[in-house]
Order: sequence, then structure tokens, then C-alpha cells
Amino acid sequence: MHGALSRSACKLALFGVLLLCAARDGASVPQRGMLFPRESASRELKELSGLWDFRADQSPGRSLGFDSAWYKSRLAETGPVIDMPVPASYNDITQDPKLRDFIGWVWYDREVVVPARWVADKGTRVVLRVGSAHYYSVVWVNGVKVMEHNGGHLPFEAEIGDIIRENPQAPCRITIAVNNTLTLETLPPGSIQHMDDTSKYPNGYFVQNTNFDFFNYAGIHRPVLLYTTPKVYVDDITVVCFLCISGLVSYKVSVLGASTTNVKVTLTDKHGRCVASSSGPSGVLKVTDVNLWWPYLMHDNPGYLYSMEVHMTTADESVAYEDIYTLPVGIRTVRVTSTQFLINNKPFYFHGVNKHEDSDIRGKGLDWPLIVKDFNLLKWLGANSFRTSHYPYAEEILQMCDRHGIVVIDECPGVGIKDIRSFGNASLAHHLDVMDELVNRDKNHPSVVMWSVANEPAAEMPPAGFYFKMLISHTKALDPTRPVTFITDSNYARDKGAPYVDVICVNSYFSWYHDPGHVEVIPIQLTNQFENWYGKYQKPIIQSEYGADVVPGLHSDPPMMFTEEYQKIVLQSYHKVFDQKRKEYVVGELIWNFADFMTAQGSVTRVVGNKKGIFSRQRQPKAGAFILKDRYWRLANETGRLPPWNKYPCLL
Repeated sequence: MHGALSRSACKLALFGVLLLCAARDGASVPQRGMLFPRESASRELKELSGLWDFRADQSPGRSLGFDSAWYKSRLAETGPVIDMPVPASYNDITQDPKLRDFIGWVWYDREVVVPARWVADKGTRVVLRVGSAHYYSVVWVNGVKVMEHNGGHLPFEAEIGDIIRENPQAPCRITIAVNNTLTLETLPPGSIQHMDDTSKYPNGYFVQNTNFDFFNYAGIHRPVLLYTTPKVYVDDITVVCFLCISGLVSYKVSVLGASTTNVKVTLTDKHGRCVASSSGPSGVLKVTDVNLWWPYLMHDNPGYLYSMEVHMTTADESVAYEDIYTLPVGIRTVRVTSTQFLINNKPFYFHGVNKHEDSDIRGKGLDWPLIVKDFNLLKWLGANSFRTSHYPYAEEILQMCDRHGIVVIDECPGVGIKDIRSFGNASLAHHLDVMDELVNRDKNHPSVVMWSVANEPAAEMPPAGFYFKMLISHTKALDPTRPVTFITDSNYARDKGAPYVDVICVNSYFSWYHDPGHVEVIPIQLTNQFENWYGKYQKPIIQSEYGADVVPGLHSDPPMMFTEEYQKIVLQSYHKVFDQKRKEYVVGELIWNFADFMTAQGSVTRVVGNKKGIFSRQRQPKAGAFILKDRYWRLANETGRLPPWNKYPCLL
């Protein structure tokens, strides 16, 4: 194996893996795990996707729903409701502009039938899980509040077995109130501005101000479901991989509900053959002749996944409990030097995209046809990576990345941190909590190679240095196995977070936001940007955003802004500099953006959304897509191993 270590070095490596696990255990991770719900011999799922009753609280203070306790009865009994699909954003579902731009509390409810065996068996935990909702959520079951959650993009759940067993013959009524209001202490931050001049505005008029460039879609964006586990159950699993003569998989299993349990861990390959096993809640699995997890186009067998089955048994007095959970595991390592980003000890070059969870009608709602279409486009493009700009994406998307070998920079919702009041203690505490949730959710995905803690914050402000030092060090304590970055802009002199990150990620829009229309400045300004950043910090650099808006089908020769020709020449000018600097310390390039996406009204630079996509919002390629396709396949041919064409018919 490339980069294999000697046996003595392997012993040191194993010791290092155990130290990494100890470091993770000592970090302030949430007390409960957040394993993705999977069916097994001991676990069942009940999907609650579909139509829910929906009502927006249009009262002046948005408080009528709480004042009148809408959660105590069916929502339809409180007033008029409409059908609302879950998962989906509610904004574009109707023709009502008030709902499209609504700020405040909206209410969902649905009655579901819980299988009788779940209710009858008190040894079965019944858990209600919400994949994500924007942004603050309160959940009731049969009128009893079971949980609250602050923040979007990440899952939350509660056990509800005791509640539904109080009246086993009645339907289970689930009520969810969701508020999309953003404040200076939320992620992303925002502010409410009240317009009190009645000569210009209606009474009680207010607007939500934000500092991010995408539409503030709201609602229940990911699946809601019920799932079961035994009363004693596997709560969390953590894996850490290392390479030496063999592959080493260090694991730690958390079991809740009993003080003593028997745990057996079995690792199987794609053919179902056992390659390693161990007993006990923690240990190290040694895999000989290991199949490594490789990125797409870096190996002829990318995205290789093993299956780790955790089998827990116990005896609680006269009752025996058994739980089985299977976790996909990719064996790979990540390491950063002053000039390289290494995966499995080989240099990796990011040639990819930035994305958004955004599409017509459903907004940010999880949509499987769209997800599959996007992955086919990524492969057609020859992209090997993307950044989850500017928030965590659905777990289902990361699972697709694991299987297909698409490398991910996993970003938290720290976008638009521009006000000095958003660097206070309350904001920092919430930001740390969000990183806890993000790392705990995504720590086992082999596709995730780096954490991004923020995008273009106002790093020149005095509190920013302490804020990001604490945030980055906390993230590294949560997960010592992955590098940490945040995304900055081209003005290196203002930055106070770069000393603490492992990789410098820079956004710049030369000849667009700066010197618009003058593509001749790109070589000078981009070269100086790279030299300034590297000269100051001696760390590898990723161009994490660059691009130009294009109205599809708009043409001009000579090229003019907003035409397809202008996007092409901007990309080509950047690429010439990338080709020079990737021989030194530039380790990646991510175009802004994969596809056009919706933005708020209010900016004269936005014509029904941001048009910097190389694909339209409907996923039709612009001229820039073909420029990138030619480039990315050439880069793959230089830096990786192209697969046989007959293995990838979608690329023909």
C-alpha cells in the first residue's frame, strides 16, 4: 500500500489512534448520539412524509398559536388550514406572496397510526425524529411538549413512547411549530427592522434583514419519522481510521439503558465477507488487504464502503434486550502539509463546486430526483468535490457522497456574521452548540474531509480573533482527525481567523464585484491574492469561490457582463493562474455556483435569483459548464485515475 508504515511505526500509529479517540471522548460532545435511523432486526421505521395540515400565525405578534394553545387540538379545529407537503419549504407552495415572504411562527400537524406492537411493548422505545426545520422548532405529541430545537439544517428527536401509551387506542397527533425569525444571536444571524413611520408603512410593519445571498426558505425541510429501538440500545458509534501495513479501524460504541452489556462488532466487505471482528464497547479492528475509500476519479474503485455491524445484548433481570445497528465505514485518512492536502497519503486536488439545497417549488425540501440528477451532473462534469455552502446538507446527500466518492467540505450555518453584536458570548455559545451537533452527526462519513466553521465573517472586528480561536479549537477538540477551515475573502489583511485554521479557503470575484467588466485585472489580482495569503500563513490554499453571473442564452461578442461569453473568459482567466499555483500550494478550486438559486428581493444585482450557476436552476448547462467539464476531466487525468468508460455510461 502507498505510504505503508513499518511494524514498529504501526504500533505507534495504533497508539495515536487510541489517543485520538480519547481526545474525542474528552470533547464536549452532546450526551446523546444522533445515529441516522436505519432498519434492522431490532429497529423499525415509519415515514411521515406527505401532506400535513398547515397554518401560518398571521397575528400581529405571531403569538396567537401559543396564546390559544393550538397544540391542544387538531390544527384544523383552530381555524383555516391548507395542505402542506413535508418535506418542503412552504414559501413557494401557494400563490400567496404573504406566505412566500412570511416571517414568524407557522404550525404543522398530522395524525398517524402507531403500530399496535410498538405501543403494547413497553420494552420498545418509540422515537420521533425531525430531519431539520428552519429555524426554531417546538414539538408536541397529543398536546404534550416533547422537545424544542434551536437552529436549522440539523436533526432533533425525542422519545414519545410514554405519551402514546397513555391512550393507546387514540391516533398519535404530532404538532410542530416552526419560526424562521433570525436574530443577531442565531446562525445564520439576522435582525428584525420595525418601520414605525406610518406615513410610509402600515401599522406593525417590519422586515427581516440578513447578510447572506440566498432566499430564507423555511418550514420542515427533511423527513419526519418514527423509529424504534429496544429499551437498551446502541446510542452512538464513533470510528477513526488509520493506515499502516493494514487498515486500522478504531471504534467506540455508546450503549444507553443498562450499566453492563455485551457488544460484538463485525466488519464485512461489499461481498458480505467478515474481514475483522471484536468484542467490547471499544477496540481496534485490523483489516488486511484493505480496500481504501478513494475519491471519485482518484482510483478505479472509488467510494469503497465496509459495513460495521454492532450487535448489543444484555439481560435486565428477567428481560433480555438485543439491538443491531449497521454503520457504513470507509477506511481512509486525511492529512495536511504546508503545500498539500493528502487523502490516503496521496495528494488530492479539489476540482469541484459550491452548491445550495435549492430548487423550484420545493425550495430547500429534500427531493430525491433532484439529488440523483445533481450527482449525475457532478460525474458528467468530472467534479470530485463540493462544499456544503452555507449550511449542513441532508444526511442522505452525504451518504450519496460516501457511496460515489465525492469529497465534501462540511460547512456550518455561520454565514453572514457581519455585526459586532454577533460575536458576543451568546452567539459563540450557540455556534459551539451547532458545531457539536454537526460533528456528532457527520463524524463517521468518509466523504467529509474538512469542517468549515463560517463563511466570510467580518473578521476585521475586534472580537473576531477570540471568537474564531475558540470556535476552531473547539472543533478540533471534537474531531482531531480532520482539518478545519473557514471561508474568508480576498482581503488577507483583515483576517483574524487564518492563524488557527489548517487550510486557507478564499473567495474572490475579480472583474465582477471588483473592477467589474475588466477581466484583464484577474491574472495580477489573483496571483497577488495567493502570494499574500501563502506568504503570511504558509498553509495550502483552496479557491473556495469565484465566478460570474450569467443570464442563460444571453450572448455578446466582445464579452459583456451577464453573458455566457463573459463567464467563459472569467473562468479561463482564473484557470490560468490556478495552473501556475497548483504546482506550489493551491490545492483546490470550487466554482460558485453549481446551479442558479433563489435570493431575496431587494438587490438590483439579482434578477430572480443568483445567476452564477454553471447550470440553470432547472439543471440545464450554460457555456461555462462545458469549460469546466473539459478542465475537470483534464485535471482528473493528470492527478488521478480515470475509470473505464463502460463503468460510467452516464459520462458518455
